[in-house]
Amino acid sequence: MTSGLWELVLRGVWVTVQLLVLSGLLAAAVSFVVGVARTHRLWFVRFLAGFYTEVFRGTSALVMIFWVFFVLPIAFGWQLVPLWAGTLALGLTYGAYGSEIVRGALVAVDPAQKEAGIALSFTPWQRMRLILLPQAVPEMIPPFSNLLVELLKGTALVSVMGMGDLAFSGNLVRLALQESAEIYTYILLIYFVIAFLLTRVMRGLEKNLKARVGKAPRKKTAAVRVPEGSGVA
Repeated sequence: MTSGLWELVLRGVWVTVQLLVLSGLLAAAVSFVVGVARTHRLWFVRFLAGFYTEVFRGTSALVMIFWVFFVLPIAFGWQLVPLWAGTLALGLTYGAYGSEIVRGALVAVDPAQKEAGIALSFTPWQRMRLILLPQAVPEMIPPFSNLLVELLKGTALVSVMGMGDLAFSGNLVRLALQESAEIYTYILLIYFVIAFLLTRVMRGLEKNLKARVGKAPRKKTAAVRVPEGSGVA
């Protein structure tokens, strides 16, 4: 490939990274708000959170992108640029999946911990902030890591809006060179490298958070072999 075509691909990588970060931040915020709401003591709050989860989890992310970009301007007069339309659609969709991760981790905390907070006269917010979240968040990291990788792959859907992400740029290069195997192999490798870096960062974050709550993995110690006839029982 020429330097100009490589520059086009790199611009696509930058757009993909921007979309991943922005939609990931939105998805994380939605995940925690909706996930915590699904454990709320008021049934109405739980119902609204559950309704949101079922709607966005049960609809296609691709159709949601179409709806936000093409239908929203007609219905409400709000025309979003492709970057923000993709961020909104992907963030809300993957946030619905993330909310189940948050809810499951909160429910999995030992009930005795919650009872201890009640015995100490903590408010529900204090119990959530001081007891539940510090223990639940480290357990959320592995499934959130998988969800983040899925979100990375989902960013390719924004190419339907003509947004110059990695998938869209790769297709332009393919059309220019009439070479599919080489171009798409490069694109696959770029996605893999980004996903690999994400998983490494999330694994380091998991170890750090678990160490803070005393759940750091124990270091393996080498077994000492006692020679026969040494007299050691």
